[in-house]
Order: sequence, then structure tokens, then C-alpha cells
Amino acid sequence: MNEERIPRSWLMLALGTGGQTASTTALYGLPYLIPALRGELGLSLASAGLLVSCPIAGILLGLIGWGAVADRYGERKALAAGLPAAAAALAGAAAVRGAVALGVLLVLAGAAGSSVNSASGRLVIGWFPPDRRGVAMGVRQASQPLGTGLAAAAFPPLAHHAGVAAAFGFCAVLCGVSGVAIAVFAVDPPRPARAEGVRTPNPYRGGHLWRLHAAAALLCVPQFVVTGFSLLFLTEARGWSATAAGTVLALANLAGAGVRLLAGWWSDRVGSRIAPMRVLAVATVADLVLLTAGAAWDSRAGTAALLLASGLTVSTNGLHNTAVAEYAGPGWAGRALGVHGTGQHAAVVLVPPLAGALIAGQGYASAFAVAAAFPALAAVLLPAADRAGSHWSPPEGAELPSGAVARAG
Repeated sequence: MNEERIPRSWLMLALGTGGQTASTTALYGLPYLIPALRGELGLSLASAGLLVSCPIAGILLGLIGWGAVADRYGERKALAAGLPAAAAALAGAAAVRGAVALGVLLVLAGAAGSSVNSASGRLVIGWFPPDRRGVAMGVRQASQPLGTGLAAAAFPPLAHHAGVAAAFGFCAVLCGVSGVAIAVFAVDPPRPARAEGVRTPNPYRGGHLWRLHAAAALLCVPQFVVTGFSLLFLTEARGWSATAAGTVLALANLAGAGVRLLAGWWSDRVGSRIAPMRVLAVATVADLVLLTAGAAWDSRAGTAALLLASGLTVSTNGLHNTAVAEYAGPGWAGRALGVHGTGQHAAVVLVPPLAGALIAGQGYASAFAVAAAFPALAAVLLPAADRAGSHWSPPEGAELPSGAVARAG
């Protein structure tokens, strides 16, 4: 037993979470700039939605490649290269004025920042044993609501007082600082020794991973509908000020981070990632139905359901990422997480413009009703139960956190 490994594990978790938070703020928080973008650039709601989808298109271009880099060269090198490159693209976004140039730079920022999606999960998974990974990945995945919460709190006042350029500059600083911290302090996790000439089995033989990928992609759709248009719903349909709405949504996203932690703890206790995912998917459907009714009849219950949806729609992210990485094993986790993220982003890349057009034509209730169908399908599509894959086990002689036992499955 070596006590040094305990703080190192948590340091790696802190670095991975910090990098994911910075990337999330920059790449997923842009819906909170929609009112400012429409005002400064004269865009329609659908056009503004298309612009904030540009980072997602960039993520699609980079995920699998960064996963291969992480598998081949290590997590630290992938993150230390990707985050500073994203910072440079965001600094450029702060300097340009036209919508086309801004869109191109946001695509580049997404492609560079997608290194975090593929590599930081590997960094966390590799430093924690199976019976602690749910909580560890819950912490890491909490960075997504933390990042969107930070965007909700910071972007509206920044855009109001200094324009959208100030928000992009803020994001550039976040990504740059995170990238430098990872380059200086991150250490790649130990990997199981592999006999010379023995190839790691391909985890894609069979349908288990594909079902996880597909269910996760479906679960992401309502997340982007809620995140993308919650600020507009509160300001346009409920008459809130942008600052008040941003503050409340930031708090709701903090609650969402707590929900992810609880989901991870739950999955560790029951020894399953899939069973909690199915329960949370059904709960999300119920909440979105309530949100639809509240939006249609202008009820306060709709506002409450919207805030609850800010947490529920993101509650499963840590679970399905952990399930994928555990099943794929250390030889394939980077690529598997890359494929996993690619499927999710392919599913949601057109959600902001399409949902924006639906809201403009039919109202918020229609968009929320359509969103409710996706977690319902995901609950059906999820595998019946967890399957043991090539679990991460440190090589012989490697140290584990105190009290942990390496398990192979």
C-alpha cells in the first residue's frame, strides 16, 4: 500500500475535471450567448442556433482522432496539445466580427477541444479501481453542468457590458490555463502489461457497445434542447431578466453536477451502470412531459420542471461513459470514447437550429414534447444488463488507492 497514490489519483481527477469544465464552458455554453449574438450579428433564432452548433461540428471531426492519440501516446500529450489549440481558436473568435469567420473558428475550437472528451475520461478511469470509478467519473462528468453553469452565470453579463468578444476571450483563458496545468502536472495512468505479439481483443464484436453508443446519443438530445433554450424560455415566455435567468440556471446546473455525483455513487453501490441509467431515463421522460404541459398552459410547474430538467437530462452522462470505458478496456478506451462522443454529437449537431425553428413556428411545448421521446427510446434500447469487458487493472506491482482491490472481468 502506498499512500502517495491516493493524492495522485485525486490530482489527476482534478486536472481532468478542470480541463473538461473549461472545454464545456467554451463549447457547450454558447447557447447562453444566443440573445447577444442575435443582437450583435442580426441573426434569426435558427441561424443563431446553427452558429452555436459549430463547436459540436468541430467535436465530431476530432473525437476519434484524439482517442487514437490518447491510446497511442497517452492522455497527457493529447490534452496538453488540444486545450491550448482550442484557446488559440477562441482567442481568434474574440477578434473577428463576421458570422462566417466566427463559425469557422468555433469549428476549429471544437475540433481541438474534443481532446478532452476522449482523453480526460481515460485519465480518470485509469487512476481509479472499479468500485470507485462511478463516483470518480461522476466528479469528472460534473464538469459539464459546472461548465454550462459557469457560462450561464458569466456570459450574459459579459456580453451585456463588453460584447460577445469578451465571452470568447474568457473561454480562451480558461482553456489555456487548463492546458498548461495538465502539461505540467498530469501523469498518465499505469496500463496492464501485455504479452508481446498479443493483440487486445476488439470490444466491438457483438452489439453491447453499439447499444450503449446509441442509447447515449438519444439521451443527449433533450439535454441540448433544455440547455439551448432554457434561457430564452425564461426570458421570453416567463418574462425574467437575462441576468436573473442566468443566475438561476447556473444554480440549476450546480444541482445537476450533484445529480451526476449521486448517480455515480449509486452505480458503485449497486455494481451496475445500466440499471441506474434506465431509471434516470424514465425519470427524464416524466419530467419532460410535465415541462411540456407547463409550457403549454403557462404553469409555474413548467418553470420548476425546466429547472429539474437541467439536472435530469445530464444525469446519465457519467454512467454511460464509465460503462463504455470499462467494457472497452485500456487498449481501446480512447477510441471507444471517441466513437461514443462522435455518436452523441452527430445526434445533437442539428438540435439547436431544428429546435429553434420548431420553437419559432410551434412554440416551446412542441419542442419539449419531441425531446421527451428520445429518453423513452433510450430506456428501451439500453442493454438488458452490464457485461464484463476488459476492466482496467494496473500492471503487476502498480499501486492502488488504499483499500482498493484490482478486479478483472
